[in-house]
Amino acid sequence: MRRTAVSAVALAVAVATTGCGGAPSTGDGAGPIRVGQIVSLTGNYAPLGTENEKSVALAVEQINAAGGVLGRTVELIVRDDKSQPDQSVLAFNDLKGRDVAAVIGSPFSNSALATIPLVNREKIPYVSLTPADEQVDPVHPYVFVVPATSGTYADRILQYLRAQAITRIAVAYDGRSSYAKAGFDGTREKASGYGVTLTASPEFQTTTTEFSAVFNQVRSSAAQALVVWATGAPGVALAKQYATAGLDVPVVFTGAQASRLWLDPVGPAAEGAVVASSIGVVGDTLPDGAQKQAIDELAGAFRGKYGYPPPQFAQDGYSGVRLLVAAIEKAGGTDREQIRDALEGLTVTTPNGTYTYSATDHAGLKADYISVNTVRGGAFVPTDWAREQLAAVAGK
Repeated sequence: MRRTAVSAVALAVAVATTGCGGAPSTGDGAGPIRVGQIVSLTGNYAPLGTENEKSVALAVEQINAAGGVLGRTVELIVRDDKSQPDQSVLAFNDLKGRDVAAVIGSPFSNSALATIPLVNREKIPYVSLTPADEQVDPVHPYVFVVPATSGTYADRILQYLRAQAITRIAVAYDGRSSYAKAGFDGTREKASGYGVTLTASPEFQTTTTEFSAVFNQVRSSAAQALVVWATGAPGVALAKQYATAGLDVPVVFTGAQASRLWLDPVGPAAEGAVVASSIGVVGDTLPDGAQKQAIDELAGAFRGKYGYPPPQFAQDGYSGVRLLVAAIEKAGGTDREQIRDALEGLTVTTPNGTYTYSATDHAGLKADYISVNTVRGGAFVPTDWAREQLAAVAGK
């Protein structure tokens, strides 16, 4: 198995965000390589999807500028799932008819899960930008996940809690979110292995706006910390209300909150909160090495183009393109089965960390590449524990 640190120059792809027809282009000829992207540009998940779209487009532009992949450009065909699973299915059906070599999937877990049966049937490589565990457990042959899964985040958070001598936790979760439900299940199943006991598990809904009932359960449970599994608006509202709830225990959020999309609306109420994130979110704190170089290649270009640092969701999109392009290069062409096989044997360093996919692991990213941070002065700052942990992998 080869290990590849892919540079921006080696990953050049051409972009055309149109859905125009024309001659088939995924064969091994001289035409552009067509890649589909299903992304939430409208609806509840638009804040995530727009960051995915920006970073995917940026990666594609960089790759194109450096000469393409296997001497060919890539045409990116973007479809909006409108933050709705049925629209993701429609988008996939449209893309499959456009002779795409692969599809980069939605940031919305429910959309991805609705689309997987079609992926299985059509046998088109699907690089998913959402972390729901059900995509890879069990393994679906053509589905490969980019963000660290919910279960992987659960592992990392429990490692941190154990290091802080915290043994009793409450876990609040959104029962309507596949990501949050998988995170809660993973935390509950893994907790005893870290010497941690769940003392309360209040459930809320995606539409919940008032969290006093959740806080009352935490207060009466003798928990030493509260872990929150949520996406979107509930994560913002809960954090703002927690700051005035009078609970004298730390609150821990996951990668879904690891961006300005959460920090900015929460504002000063975020101060002191613990937030897990991908390694790329705190790249400026890492020692020099291949990992920091991969992060810097994204961070500098993204800031230059868009005027702010790349959030978690941008890291995912950019990493997804890197992984897919490396697989196309390894496959030596755009045959879908050969791309799938190449992904399954791939090891690549990206802004999110080093992925090692295999026949039994289509997640590919270990907990080692997740940072556990505190919010200080409106920024994510690695805890001392995280700095020590990340140093072990960042300099490789």
